[in-house]
Amino acid sequence: MTERIVVVGFGPVAARLIDELLPAVRSGLAQLTVVGEEAEAAYNRVLVADLGVGRTTASALALSEAAALVADGVDVRLGVRVRRVDRARQRLILSDGTSPGYDRLVFATGSRPVIPNLTGLNPDPASPVLPPGVTALRDLRDAAVLRAAVSGGKRVVVLGGGVLGLETALAAAEEGATVTVVHNGPHPLGRNIDRGGGAVLAASLRSCGVRVAGNARSVGLEHNGPDGGFSALLLDDGSAIDGDLLVLSCGVRPRTELAEGCGLSTAAGILVDHKLRAHHEPHIFAIGDCAEVRCPEPECVECRTARGPSGLVGPGWRQAEWLADYLTLLASGAVSEADELTPLPAEKPGVIVLKARGMNMAVAGEVASEPWDEEVLCGGAAAGRARLQIAQWADPEHGRYVKMTTRAGVLEGLVSVGMPRTAAELVQLFERGAELPADRSLLLRLDGPDQATYAGAADPERTVCRCAGVSGTKIAAAVASGCGTVAEVSGATRAGTGCGGCHEDIKGLIEKHFQGVAALG
Repeated sequence: MTERIVVVGFGPVAARLIDELLPAVRSGLAQLTVVGEEAEAAYNRVLVADLGVGRTTASALALSEAAALVADGVDVRLGVRVRRVDRARQRLILSDGTSPGYDRLVFATGSRPVIPNLTGLNPDPASPVLPPGVTALRDLRDAAVLRAAVSGGKRVVVLGGGVLGLETALAAAEEGATVTVVHNGPHPLGRNIDRGGGAVLAASLRSCGVRVAGNARSVGLEHNGPDGGFSALLLDDGSAIDGDLLVLSCGVRPRTELAEGCGLSTAAGILVDHKLRAHHEPHIFAIGDCAEVRCPEPECVECRTARGPSGLVGPGWRQAEWLADYLTLLASGAVSEADELTPLPAEKPGVIVLKARGMNMAVAGEVASEPWDEEVLCGGAAAGRARLQIAQWADPEHGRYVKMTTRAGVLEGLVSVGMPRTAAELVQLFERGAELPADRSLLLRLDGPDQATYAGAADPERTVCRCAGVSGTKIAAAVASGCGTVAEVSGATRAGTGCGGCHEDIKGLIEKHFQGVAALG
């Protein structure tokens, strides 16, 4: 009997799940329906800011083609909302009046932008009404608003000091806009980066033409612009920051309202077990930004320390791939719901990378400790743990900073600003749990004029695209097979289809290949 699978949401994670389920659809094992609120099929939401400053096109962001999916037998419903989930009858009530049934339902509803409670904004996060001149930069229409401001050389105010806000600010400034970043903290990325790295980061932003207003608490908006649009951001000290466009970059919140409405358990996200099943509901699953892996077993140590949805596309894609395999096995009868399976591998701590022309930053792991902390100086450590050690180097004048936190030589945390080669190597070592060289200065020299290296610095097996988990070897093989552009490599390997931070590395591998061919010729 054909399994009816319905996917609610049509973002990047849902697109990956659908791609992986297509073999089951073509073979008749599964009947697949996808319901998306937007009129467009899935596109790369992470790169909406790049579209807004004119560095890419809407077609380049596309991750799915509705017509091709329909040709493969997928029932695609675009511009349609799910009004209600009837769990008892296993049916959805849709805004177009239809009510498709399901055997397996997958929530891939993602997240929504956090709208701060400011005078002049609708504080209802479920239905924000943004005035003219204010955007949360979440979809293609928001990108068009930013594009108009940037192309006109307007004043852009970015509220929020997170990665996406900083990337938007840097790109808009480089394309000719006057940009101010406003954040409530001593430095940008206050929740992720240490004090030294944050100070160098703020100075680097200013050197790139981005004004930075730190320790600034916003309280409201002025609407004196054309057509009653945004004209200034008001601060609690009575001052105001004038602008023509306000970009809200205050974080995101998982979309759980549908799950809550049908009685599923939620915390930060929809609570699911290690098979991505909703608690006490074997027919419903959740993946991506809306899913929180926290199984109901109290003795599970891994779930006891879980931190909720990561907000990153890479973990969502890995969930989608695992779930597609599981649903296909269920549909074929190869496994039952009670069977024990290899669980979804736990995600490693995420790496935060700031991708911008002229600036490089990477942060990961535990970075709060300082070299002068008592545990570091006196050698104190928690029971059964090795001594914490910290190596730190700063050159604020030239916008460079590196910090390495290790135990028993293994990297537990890193900060790198303005040191791209060092950052790449540290990230590789962090993700592998590998030991650092005894002489830490070797890593710093990777960005020196002599570009010194040590064993392992040019490992071809290193992960180039962390979002899709693609190695340099796989990319090199694709190039050797005829791929000559980043787009062609992305089509063959999926590398570069996430945050886009690896595009320069992919270009480097392509150039290296053709330089080698030219030398042989």
